[in-house]
Amino acid sequence: FTNRKEKLSFQVSEDCLFLNVYTPASSDKDMLPVMVWIHGGAFVIGAASTYDGSALSAFENVVVVTVQYRLGILGYFSSGDEHARGNWGYLDQVAALQWIQENIEHFGGDPGSVTIFGESAGGFSVSALVLSPLAKGLFHKAISESGVTIKIFFTAHPEAQANVGIFFLLQSLLISTVLDGVFFPKSPEELLAEKAINAVPYIIGVNTHEFGWLIPNMFKYPAFTEGLDKETVTSLLLASEFFTHIPAEFTYLLTNEYLSNIEEPTQLRDRLFELMGDAVFVVPVIQRARYHRDSGNPVYIYHFHHRSSSYEGVRPDFLKADHGDEIGYVFGKPFLAGDATEEEGKLSKTIMKYWANFARKGNPNGEGLMTWPVYNVDEQYLIIDIKQKAAKKLKENRVEFWTKTLPKKMAEEKRKYKEL
Repeated sequence: FTNRKEKLSFQVSEDCLFLNVYTPASSDKDMLPVMVWIHGGAFVIGAASTYDGSALSAFENVVVVTVQYRLGILGYFSSGDEHARGNWGYLDQVAALQWIQENIEHFGGDPGSVTIFGESAGGFSVSALVLSPLAKGLFHKAISESGVTIKIFFTAHPEAQANVGIFFLLQSLLISTVLDGVFFPKSPEELLAEKAINAVPYIIGVNTHEFGWLIPNMFKYPAFTEGLDKETVTSLLLASEFFTHIPAEFTYLLTNEYLSNIEEPTQLRDRLFELMGDAVFVVPVIQRARYHRDSGNPVYIYHFHHRSSSYEGVRPDFLKADHGDEIGYVFGKPFLAGDATEEEGKLSKTIMKYWANFARKGNPNGEGLMTWPVYNVDEQYLIIDIKQKAAKKLKENRVEFWTKTLPKKMAEEKRKYKEL
């Protein structure tokens, strides 16, 4: 992804610890809120330079910083002991935040008003920084777009990962962060349960089709534009324990919930992709929001719906908002690349305003905006589209299935097996 109009040559180097600072051309002497962007890319690809922060900075009078961090085996390999604890990429992010505290005043930024925000692996990183004692005091608000710490990007047993060998890790599409005793003194689940988190206001959100186009293609799914047959869907589901963390012997429970009495190929595809999106993105976001809310911190949830006009004829019609589609609007792409409708320009201004209001005061609401309700016991959230509206209990039935029904049924089946 890039919000730039021009094409940049993509360069890769071990010497990658750079950051870019965008500050508005203003004579105002007041220190400005700082928004620190952490890019995504499954912890293996990505670069700060692909994100142009100039539009967000200019429209909203904020300082935007885009940071780089080590990726892949150089950023996250762990031997499971003191020789290579891992999470080097996370430590790079902490170092960037420390640099910002020491230097951002020279660029007009306020070190006492720092918001970290990121998408996908960047969203995971933000949620990890919210948990890490190393980041305490280095930021004051947080935004995770389409990603919070989950099992597929975390292992509590790095020594087991080390045993699979460097060759296989180098070939892997995904890298896991680890319980290192430094960045993560305990597992994310333990830290959340103990409410041992950095107490900051938090925006968390997802898109309508998180597992819709980019990710299935990245993992080389068979052609799915016209749908998928039942045999293919079944085999994909059986091979998806990595995503779902549900052992193969229990996949029939997922089938019963999402695929029962469905034979039509497009419906089978849609339900499979919904299942994957729920497992990896939607349900973890709701779980994390509940933890943060119950710890006494303000939380705001969004659900991004808009299908960008620039994708007409490029992506299939069944897709609305794919993984990463909101980023262009956050960074003012309609005003940089120009490939957008007038309505999409207004949508981008609205999203930039919500994000920047949050960076200024820890609350996204402001004059001329649809009220974004705080996430409380009613579990209200904001639908973000050409027109915004509030709603309640995002995917309530699916969330209940994953958090209550499924664990209960798996426990019952395990108990029956032990009794045999």
